[in-house]
Amino acid sequence: MTDQVSDADGVETVETGEISETSETDAPTDGGAEGKARPSKVARLENEGDIAADYLEELLDIADLDGDLDMDVEGERASVQIGGADLSILVGRNGEVLEALQELTRLAVYRETGERSRLMLDVGGHRAEQRTRLVALAEKSIAEVKESGDRMSLDPMSAFERKVVHDAVAAAGLTSESEGAEPNRHVVILPA
Repeated sequence: MTDQVSDADGVETVETGEISETSETDAPTDGGAEGKARPSKVARLENEGDIAADYLEELLDIADLDGDLDMDVEGERASVQIGGADLSILVGRNGEVLEALQELTRLAVYRETGERSRLMLDVGGHRAEQRTRLVALAEKSIAEVKESGDRMSLDPMSAFERKVVHDAVAAAGLTSESEGAEPNRHVVILPA
């Protein structure tokens, strides 16, 4: 038997047999007596990191790879870094294995939480190095666009790479767009 009840705080209680679950629509996070409040965003992101780390630890064990896991919350997303000896096998050519591993990890988090994850995974500092290189490319391209007044199309990039470039362009006070279809989707930097 299933009953649904909404109270004034927007907390919905669903009871099925002996199991009772509470989900939040707009419930306060002050831990009021009306119902169990949803954890803060930081706590949810930390939980995502913990789930991801457990999943990745099992994967490393299965693959017989040594790696140290470090979890963090960066901005609006959980972040997990795997460091250690040669882990290039987990990065692959142009980060393809890393991208796939990140998607699998996000699916593992979704399976546990029921919520879509934007978790960012880095292996051996690959994404950090990539970010540094992309910011330098973006700054050079921004300078060219400002000087010429013409729009500039960059080479095709992954979603992560495009996001880094879009952020750098926005920080410089210009706008950018993504055009094309995968795998040829690319950033176009527009003049002011």
